[in-house]
Amino acid sequence: MVLPIELNKRQELILQIVKDNGPITGESIADRLNLTRATLRPDLAILTMAGYLDARPRVGYFYTGKTGSQLLTDKIKKLQVKDYQSIPVVTDENVSVYDAICTMFLEDVGTLFVVNREAILVGVLSRKDLLRASLGKQELTSIPVHIIMTRMPNITVCRKEDLMLDVAVKLIEKQIDAVPVVKDTNKGLEVVGRLTKTNMTKVLVDLGHDEMF
Repeated sequence: MVLPIELNKRQELILQIVKDNGPITGESIADRLNLTRATLRPDLAILTMAGYLDARPRVGYFYTGKTGSQLLTDKIKKLQVKDYQSIPVVTDENVSVYDAICTMFLEDVGTLFVVNREAILVGVLSRKDLLRASLGKQELTSIPVHIIMTRMPNITVCRKEDLMLDVAVKLIEKQIDAVPVVKDTNKGLEVVGRLTKTNMTKVLVDLGHDEMF
């Protein structure tokens, strides 16, 4: 895992030595600092795992040439949906708008994913959809959600292997709060998770926590 970290003075010296002399062995680095190889081993491991150095057997250490910001960017670009997705909240296409409003309130979510009898994604319900339906004088208990939902194929979806950065771009471009994480089946798209703006916030928190430690 690539982690941007705050380096101590010895680690900064090691980096400078590798920059100026790489490829260079651990023994040579230790000699230049008048330290034992065992003493340097933890520092070299940290610098390698953090992405500042690259190590090759029988050759030595190379400087990757990347700054802390570049390493952080590299890490962001590797994050996948499966690492941050949460449990989806689904509802049947034939339930009433009233029941959907109750589900959204009780589950404390901003988006419901609508499925058919075979548990296949057929639509999405947002707060705006339910609010729009409740503004008139219609009887909410008699209106099924499939009347007001956004239907396939006009639904933005993602898959577990997708990159978080790509999904974040979709959320911004489409101005939506959540997307369903789906799995392809013979019958259609099965909902296996959800990715929301809250999940994106968790990414930022985790990255900030990693940087501090």
